Amino acid sequence: QVQLVESGGGLVQPGGSLRLSCAASGSIVNIYLMGWYRQAPGKQRELAATITSGGGTRYADSVKGRFTISRDNAKNAVYLQMNSLKPEDTAIYYCNAVGSDQIKGGSLEVWGQGTLVTVSS
Repeated sequence: QVQLVESGGGLVQPGGSLRLSCAASGSIVNIYLMGWYRQAPGKQRELAATITSGGGTRYADSVKGRFTISRDNAKNAVYLQMNSLKPEDTAIYYCNAVGSDQIKGGSLEVWGQGTLVTVSS
C-alpha cells in the first residue's frame, strides 16, 4: 500500500505564510516527480508547483515569486513554502507523486488526501 501523508494546512491571514509537508511511504520507489495541486471551491484542480528528482521546478503563474517547492529525496518528501498568501490561495492542497511500483512494477501515480488552506482575515 502506498500513502502520501500531508500536513501543514490551516487558517492564515492575508500576507501570512504556511509550509505544507508531504511524505510518501509504501511500495513506491524512484519517485521522479512530486508536486502540489490545489482545488478551490467550485473550481477544477490545478497545478500549484512540481519538482523533479533532479530539482527542476515548475510553478503556476499565480504563485510564482510567492511559493517555493522543495524535496528531500532520501525521505521521499516534498514541501511547499507559501508566503504572501492571498484569499484566492484558499483551496484544498493535494500532494502528488509519480514513480515506480516496487511490487507490481510499472509506473505509479499517487495522491494525498488533501489539506485545507484558508486565507482570511
